[in-house]
Amino acid sequence: MTAQELLKKYFGYETFRGFQKEVIDTVLEGRDALVLMPTGGGKSVCYQIPALMKEGVAVVISPLIALMKDQVDMLRDVGIAAAALNSTLTADEAKTVYRDLENGRLKLLYVAPERLVKPATLNLLSKLPVSLFAVDEAHCISVWGHDFRPEYQALDCLKDLFPNVPRMALTATADEQTRTEIIARLLCNPRSFIASFDRPNIRYRMYEKGKGYLDSIVQFILGEHMHESGIVYCATRNKTEAVANYLRKSGIDALAYHAGMENEERQASQSAFFDRPCVMVATIAFGMGIDKPDVRFIIHADMPKSIESFFQETGRAGRDGKPAEAVLYYGLEDLVQQRFFIDQSDADPMYKQVSLHKLDSMLGLAESANCRRVQLLAYFGEKLDHACGNCDNCENPPVTRDATEDARKLLSCIYRCSKTNGLGFGASHIIKVLRGEVSDKIFEKRHDELSTFGIGRDHTMKYWRRILRQLIAKHYVNVNYKVCNVLTVNRNAKALLLGEEKFLVRVEGDKRLSSRKVIDHDDLDDAEQRLFAMLRQWRKTCASENAVAAYNVFPDATLIQIARRKPRQPHQLEGISGIGEKRIERYGRAVCEIVTQWHAQERQKDSKLT
Repeated sequence: MTAQELLKKYFGYETFRGFQKEVIDTVLEGRDALVLMPTGGGKSVCYQIPALMKEGVAVVISPLIALMKDQVDMLRDVGIAAAALNSTLTADEAKTVYRDLENGRLKLLYVAPERLVKPATLNLLSKLPVSLFAVDEAHCISVWGHDFRPEYQALDCLKDLFPNVPRMALTATADEQTRTEIIARLLCNPRSFIASFDRPNIRYRMYEKGKGYLDSIVQFILGEHMHESGIVYCATRNKTEAVANYLRKSGIDALAYHAGMENEERQASQSAFFDRPCVMVATIAFGMGIDKPDVRFIIHADMPKSIESFFQETGRAGRDGKPAEAVLYYGLEDLVQQRFFIDQSDADPMYKQVSLHKLDSMLGLAESANCRRVQLLAYFGEKLDHACGNCDNCENPPVTRDATEDARKLLSCIYRCSKTNGLGFGASHIIKVLRGEVSDKIFEKRHDELSTFGIGRDHTMKYWRRILRQLIAKHYVNVNYKVCNVLTVNRNAKALLLGEEKFLVRVEGDKRLSSRKVIDHDDLDDAEQRLFAMLRQWRKTCASENAVAAYNVFPDATLIQIARRKPRQPHQLEGISGIGEKRIERYGRAVCEIVTQWHAQERQKDSKLT
């Protein structure tokens, strides 16, 4: 049977969509393929049809047991011999799968990467005619991807063990860096198929959090989407439960879903979500493989960790092609929380650096005054040459101010600093030069002699970081993740530097320095923020031991000054507001020990990156 006949027979479709047929032909020719399609784009057909046409069994590597089950159940339901190997199987069920494999009774085998790379599994497959390997959610192999799983990196053994078996890598979200790593680790001379990332039926809206933002969510659901299905994403399990309860008290049929629930509870919530129109309040544990076509809205009650995550999660709305909405609420607390998650993770320093940059890019998208869709697509390397007319910034253009001159100052500073060593410098150093701050590094590099030194001292570090996020988000500035997040100006900035383009930013949140001293821990650089956090933790312990309020030890304003000065000896605390002799006697040595610990950690971090 032809590919089209099989499509009709088993899946009920008359014709292929997009480049599905081209992908199928590529695999049938024995070539590798990289397939990028948005959520709901029909990726599964790209390997299921070749599996039916080729001799042997197709092995599909999938990260989630629930996703495997859904796929196997669907295939069996249409009459295709499929099975899964995962931890939910009993010993007898696993034996049945192995027996069916050996006897050639299966056309598709779904397996987790951890199970696939076990010697017993690889040994069995080496004795069988394997038709193809399909790696689903392939971005998980890449440290640049948003759902990195180290287990995926073991899949590079397939190149050596099965050199003549075609491999297919599939994902819905992958920027250029992620694609490069996928190809390097998994594929040989592949054909790349990259569909448009645009989901024109989804309307994007983004709001800064206010005190009543939960009431805003309630009004949105009751007023616009009552008796319709939607998903509300929250960053933590506790918040998931709290928001679900709040919605239920407001008359909304809401369910909760997170990894801390008993399996039976999660399954009950998931079943109910598919059975009736309702609202699922969930962590990202409720995600991959959710194929419910009539989800009318996605709400992020907290900012996602990356644009990739945002795109994939919002892509679960409107899979039937009908109008849908994606609403994001974001605030400073989200940024702090996500940075905490990154800092506390066991990931290597490189992955943490990448994660922090992706978080800044997500914030840049949220803060943008430009068309949401244009920026979203630009992130994935796709150009939209007109505003979409279907996002909040298009429908109600925000109040903006012309920050062209400030953007040019920052670009010029990046360029001039990079010229002094040919490589470049990170954000903190660039902004310190721009603001005219002094440091050993600035003197060492003679950056105090640059024409851009001090030309931005009338704005806070927080403001300049905001401008930088927008420059990165609009692809005027590149970030070299491999070399300490070094910044470089790219060719896109030429028109802006020449005055041929304007650079607009939202007016809210702009804070120019006044004659009154501003005490703001956001004005600390990243390393100083880490010291500030260590000092606060010490203060908390100290206050608890002495049964006093934390501010009675030191207020935040004092800790901020300590983080800036970084004293190594108690006498260096003299002159800091809020610290008298008695406090130096009582706390000086302990504070200096914290600073010394911080210095050691920073040196260790730098050596690892090097």
